[in-house]
Amino acid sequence: METKKLLLIIIFSTSLLFLWDSWQREINPSTTQVTPGNVAESNNQRHDPLPVPGDGLTSKPDSPSVASGIEGVDSTVTPNLFTNGEKITVTTDMIVAEIDTAGGDIRQLGLLKHPSSEDKSKPYELLLDKTARFHVAQSGLIGDGLPSHKTKYSAKSNNYQLEPDQEKLVIKLTATTENNIQVTKIFTFHRNSYVIDVAFEIDNQSDETIIPFSYFQMLRDANEPTGSNTMIHSYTGPAMYTEAEKFIKIKFTDLDKNKAEFPANADNGWIAMLEHYFLTAWLPTQQTPREYYAKRLSHNQYTAGIITPVGTIESGQTKQISVPFYAGPQEQEKLAQLSPGLDLTVDYGWLTILAQPLFKLLSFYHSWVDNWGVSIILLTLTVKLLFFPLSAAGYRSMAKLRVVTPKLQKIREQYASDRQRMHQAMMEFYKEEKINPMGGCLPILVQIPVFIALFWTLMSAVELRNTPFALWITDLSTPDPYYVLPLIMGISMWIQSKLSPTPADPIQAKVMQIMPIAFSVFFFFFPSGLVLYSLCNNILSILQQWQITRMYENKAEDASKDKNKKHKKIESAPVVEKLALNPSVPAEERVEEGATTSATITEGQSESISSTEAIAPKPKPKTSSLSNKNKPPQGKKVRKK
Repeated sequence: METKKLLLIIIFSTSLLFLWDSWQREINPSTTQVTPGNVAESNNQRHDPLPVPGDGLTSKPDSPSVASGIEGVDSTVTPNLFTNGEKITVTTDMIVAEIDTAGGDIRQLGLLKHPSSEDKSKPYELLLDKTARFHVAQSGLIGDGLPSHKTKYSAKSNNYQLEPDQEKLVIKLTATTENNIQVTKIFTFHRNSYVIDVAFEIDNQSDETIIPFSYFQMLRDANEPTGSNTMIHSYTGPAMYTEAEKFIKIKFTDLDKNKAEFPANADNGWIAMLEHYFLTAWLPTQQTPREYYAKRLSHNQYTAGIITPVGTIESGQTKQISVPFYAGPQEQEKLAQLSPGLDLTVDYGWLTILAQPLFKLLSFYHSWVDNWGVSIILLTLTVKLLFFPLSAAGYRSMAKLRVVTPKLQKIREQYASDRQRMHQAMMEFYKEEKINPMGGCLPILVQIPVFIALFWTLMSAVELRNTPFALWITDLSTPDPYYVLPLIMGISMWIQSKLSPTPADPIQAKVMQIMPIAFSVFFFFFPSGLVLYSLCNNILSILQQWQITRMYENKAEDASKDKNKKHKKIESAPVVEKLALNPSVPAEERVEEGATTSATITEGQSESISSTEAIAPKPKPKTSSLSNKNKPPQGKKVRKK
C-alpha cells in the first residue's frame, strides 16, 4: 500500500515536471530557434560546401580523380540563404511543389490531403524556403565543372500539372558545363503517390573520361514544425536506417557538439528528416554503395544526405542515376512498402514491439466502423478486456484494503510512537486478513507499458490529424476547443480516487485530492484523441472498481452481521434455558442471579419462549462442580431475605 502511494506521488511529480518543462520551452525558446521578425544576421548567410566523398566510395588513388573539382569543407559564405532563379510550379493529385532553377532544388512542397493547422484552406507546407523556416531538398553532381545545387538550370516551362489521364508527370532541367558535358536533371511525379524520382542524365561529350559522384540531401533548420503541440514534443531531426545498425536518430544537439555517431558507408538503407506526422527521405536502391553524412553547416542550419557513385563515363557515353525522394505523411503501411525499415520513422522508442500491433488493431477497427474516435473507444475496450484478470486482482486488493482501513487506522494510532512495532502489527494483520499490500500495485505496473504504448500510438498516428469524431470534436489531433473532455476526465479521476482507500498520511491524502485537478489542467493541452482514450479507460476502470469494491463491502457487511448474530445467540442461550425450566420466576430475580442479555427481549420473543416452556421437558440436574456443591439445584426457587 505504501509503495502504491509512493508510485502515485512519483507519477504526479513527474507530470508536474513535464508541465513545467513545456512551459519553460514556451516562454524561453531554445537559442537554435528562429522566429519571424527577429532573425539574426548570421542566419541570412549560409556555409554551403559541397559534400565530399570519403575513402569508402572513392576509387583507386591513381585513377582519374574528381578531387580537383570538389569544393572543400572550407566554403565561401553566400550573401543570401538561397539563390533564387525561376520558379517551376508542379501540381498533382497529392502535392503542389515548387522547383527553383537555381540548383534544381525542391524549395516548396504542400500536401493537398493534409491541410495546415493554422489555415484549413491551405495545404500543409512540408518543404519551404522562408528565411525563418526552411526545409528544402537538394541534389547535384560532384566532379570537375559538373552542376551542383548552386548551378543555374533552364526549363521549357514554368507550370506543370498532372492531367486526369496521366499516371506520371516528367519535368526536365538542363545544364551544360564548360567542358562540354550536358546534364539533364529529371523529376518524375506519380499519381496517388508522395514519391518523386530525382535523376541525373549525364551525356559526356568531352574528350576525357569522367568519374562523377552524385549527392542527395536535405537542408533544414532545427525548429519544431509550425502548429506543433507545446505540451507533447515529438522528435524533429535527421534519422537513418541500415540493416546492420537498424533505426538511428541523429540529434541536432549531437551535430552541434560533433558527437553524432552513425554508419558512414553501406549498400542499403535510407536517410530522412523527421517531424511530427511527416517526413522527407532519400531512398536509394538497395545493394548499391552509398555514403551517409549529417552535419551542422552554420547556426541553425543542418544537412543530411547520401553520396553515391555514378560510375565511369567514357567520352561519348551517357549514364543515368536516380534516387527516389519521399515527402509526405508517416503512414506506416505505405512506408513499409517503399523501403525496409521506413515504417520505423513512426517512432515509438522501446515500446515499438507493443505499439505496432496496437496500431494495426486500431486500423482494423477503423476499416470496420470508419470513425477513428469510435476506433479508439473499441481499442481501449479491447485492451481493458485483455487485462481484466490483472486489473480485477488489483481492484480486489484495493477493495479489501478499503474495507479494513478503519482497523489499519487503529493500528497506526495504537503504535504511533513505535514505527517498527506498527509495521510488524500491520504485517500480522495483513497475514490474518489474507491481504497482499502489493496486490493492487503489481497489476498496475504490468499494465503501464501497454497503456504508454497505446498513448504513443495515438500521439504518432497521422491518421488522426484533421479527423473528426463527433459533435464539437472536429480534429482528434488537437485539444478539445471547449475543454469538455478534460473536465469530464477530471471528474472521473475524482470519482476513482473516492473508490480507492484513503491514505492515513494527511499529506498523501491531500496529494490524492489535488491529482484530479492537476491532471485536468494537464489534459487541457492534450490532443482530444488522447483525452478520449484516457477518459474511456478511466470510465471502464471506475465501473470495474466500483463493482468489485461493492462486492467486497457487501461481503464484509454480511460477515459482520453473521458475527453479531452468533454473538447474540451465545449470550442469550443461558437466559432461554432458565426461562424454559422455570417460567414462574420473576425476571428481576433471574437478572440478580446473573442472567445477562445483550439486548432487551421483545414481546414476540417472550411469547415464543413462554409457549416453548409448556412443552419443554425439564432436564435432569447436571453434576455440579466443587465450587457449586452448596448451591441449590436449578429449578428450585430462591427466596430473597
